[in-house]
Amino acid sequence: MITYLEDFSKALSSRDDILTNMHCWLRKVLRSKESLSAQHGEEANVKKSSTSSVNSLSSPPPTSSPGTAPSKPLQPSSALSSQQRWIRKYDLLVCHSSVDSDAEEGGRVVSFLEASPCGLRCFLRGRDDCPGGAVSTELCEAVQNSHVWALLITPSFLQDDWCKYMTHQALAEGPMSHRIIPLVKNMSRSEVPQELKFFFSIDLNNNPERGYTILHQTVLKYLEDLVTRYEDTCCTWKAPPNN
Repeated sequence: MITYLEDFSKALSSRDDILTNMHCWLRKVLRSKESLSAQHGEEANVKKSSTSSVNSLSSPPPTSSPGTAPSKPLQPSSALSSQQRWIRKYDLLVCHSSVDSDAEEGGRVVSFLEASPCGLRCFLRGRDDCPGGAVSTELCEAVQNSHVWALLITPSFLQDDWCKYMTHQALAEGPMSHRIIPLVKNMSRSEVPQELKFFFSIDLNNNPERGYTILHQTVLKYLEDLVTRYEDTCCTWKAPPNN
C-alpha cells in the first residue's frame, strides 16, 4: 500500500513538472511571436521612411512653367516707393524735336522705361502736355515737375526752338546737378552743345536698348541718392547738440 502511494505521488510530481514545462514553452512561443511582430513592424516603418526619402531626393524641385511669374519676383528699388519720389509728378522728362524720327525714338525710350520692371513715370512732349495750353508754360511746368531731364540730342534737336527753350529751363533749374542727361543719337558726342558737354551722356547710336537700360539705372541712382540725402538731413536735425 505504501509503495502504491509513493508511485502515485511520483506520478503526480512528474505530471506537475510536465505541465510547468509546457507552460514555460507556451510563454516562450508567445514572446517570440510578439518579438517577431514588433520587429516586422519596425522594418516596415524603416522601409517606408527610406522609400519616401528616396522619392523626395529623386523628384526634381518645382519650377515655374513657361509664361508664369517666378515664385519670388524681383523686388523693385526702395527709392520707387519713397516719399521723396512723389514730391514731383514725373521721374523723367524726355525732350525731343518735332521731327518724326526723333518723336519715334522718344516714344521708344518712354515705352521701355514705363513698362515693367522699370515702372518709371515719364513726361513725353506731345503726349503729356495739355492740348490748347500755352506751350512755354506747359514745358516749363514739365521741367519743374520732373526729377531728371533726358535730352534727345540729334541734328534736328539743335535746330528746334522749343528744345532749346527746354534745355535752358533745365539748365536754370539744375545747372550743376546730375539731373540733366543728354541722349546722343545720329551724331557724335563731340557735336553736343558746349553747355551740355560736361554732363554724363548716353550714346544711343549703336545699341539703343543698352542706352535705355543705362538711363533707367541712372534715374534710379538719382532717386536713391535723393532719399539718402533726405535721411541724412533728418538725422542731422535730430542729432542732439554737442555740449
